[in-house]
Amino acid sequence: MHGRELRSLLSPFLLLLILERPGHGYDLIERLETMGVSDVEPGHVYRVLRGLERDRSVTSAWETDRTGPARRCYTLTAQGHDDLRSWATHLTYLNQVVDACVRRSADALDRAARAGRRDPYAVRG
Repeated sequence: MHGRELRSLLSPFLLLLILERPGHGYDLIERLETMGVSDVEPGHVYRVLRGLERDRSVTSAWETDRTGPARRCYTLTAQGHDDLRSWATHLTYLNQVVDACVRRSADALDRAARAGRRDPYAVRG
């Protein structure tokens, strides 16, 4: 899926990735891609990270021990754990709703195909 389709779900995705392993912005963006979230705008990821920090879900500190420029490394807080638990409950419900829609769509399309119609609402004339 593309990043713009999943923009509203970046918070739980980032919380999960940071729980698994603290990281800096571009590291997190690369790891989002391994979750199937591609084409995410870096600026949007950083805005979400700043929001998570404002909400006290993550903390950040500058990493300066490596060669190259300093990078802000994000770590999950106790609040972030609670937020991720809450998101997991919400996503479980969302998954059930989407799954029901997908099953219902497949059934309706199958019925339409068996009836010889591509579009069950097409006007015959």
